[in-house]
Amino acid sequence: MCQLLGMNCNVPTDICFSFTGFQARGGATDVHSDGWGIAFFEGRGTRVFLEPKPSCTSPLAELVRQYPIHSKNVIAHIRKATQGVVGLENTHPFMRELWGRYWIFAHNGNLLDFTPELDGCFIPVGVTDSERAFCWLLQKLRRRFGGTPPAPADLFAAIHELTLEIARHGEFNFLLSNGDWLFAHASTKLAYIVRQAPFTQAHLKDQDVTVDFSDMTTAADRVAVIATLPLTDNEAWTVMPAGTLWWFAEGEPVQMLETRPGPEKKPA
Repeated sequence: MCQLLGMNCNVPTDICFSFTGFQARGGATDVHSDGWGIAFFEGRGTRVFLEPKPSCTSPLAELVRQYPIHSKNVIAHIRKATQGVVGLENTHPFMRELWGRYWIFAHNGNLLDFTPELDGCFIPVGVTDSERAFCWLLQKLRRRFGGTPPAPADLFAAIHELTLEIARHGEFNFLLSNGDWLFAHASTKLAYIVRQAPFTQAHLKDQDVTVDFSDMTTAADRVAVIATLPLTDNEAWTVMPAGTLWWFAEGEPVQMLETRPGPEKKPA
């Protein structure tokens, strides 16, 4: 299976420390060697880096690790292929436009017999179940709300309903963001930590790297980091219960809803 990494902040922040540990899991400290990608929101724009090679030996991943891009929302992914060949077109995260904003999506899991009808507004480029689910989800949001973006609470409720439908087909851990908020679904495995004042030191599990956040933050800063498995070994991470959907904004969780699926129902 794949692994996910997300960050949601109240001020633009770099993800270099967390990505250092995450990068090692792409073929060095773990088996996720079938590609990697990361997307940064900067205002209404995005920077997306994708590569169908192990992140642990990637010069491009090393560039990202050393380059302090500041963003309020970041989504990263390391891949262990289940559906679709190893190739750039099947590498997460995926990006599409909806309501004049870029949306970024990454998935960890495996969806079986998930073949919904797509109306052509959003079409997969690759052949993964992940990109198909992303396209269907955005299609359903556009059908429901038309050309006008909904209020945040209505959007979260709709994503919750659609997640319930897709999750009936299998493991569906995902991260989704439009640059304003970050939505995280813990189908099986996901954890998060909120770093805020008083800031302390953190030490990575996958690399012998320690950082003292008190040297690089202000008392008003707040950062939520979400990962498939905790990235540090000296901090208290919160394990997100299986079958829960989370809404993060300004560096903290806003709302959580349960998503345990009922009997299988094929999406229309």
